[in-house]
Amino acid sequence: MADSVTTFPYETRLNILHQPLEVIDEKALSDSCEFKWFNQTLCKVNESVVRVATIEGEYHWHKHNDDDEFFYVVEGQLLIDLEGRIIELSPRQGFVVPKGVLHRTRAPQRTVILMVENAGIIPTGD
Repeated sequence: MADSVTTFPYETRLNILHQPLEVIDEKALSDSCEFKWFNQTLCKVNESVVRVATIEGEYHWHKHNDDDEFFYVVEGQLLIDLEGRIIELSPRQGFVVPKGVLHRTRAPQRTVILMVENAGIIPTGD
């Protein structure tokens, strides 16, 4: 059973901020962010969502049993810890964590990322 997102020290907003035909200004949103770990759903595309995150520090280890996750770095550096492997992503690089794979994301300094994932995914894991 999944934990509630409210039990973690992250600012996670699952509401869809933009509808189709609206311009999305990711930079304005991420520049105004005051949280160390912030995640906002930007829009829905078919059955997936696009989220922006402004992060610094580390997330907890977790997995998604039924959903893949795509991470794309806009600015900063994202580290994705897998069992026995660390993925280092710089700006303009992306990576897919397949469903069922235990992982943890980290950012040594303030980092902005985009994520694409199933709209029904529980961000904190299954």
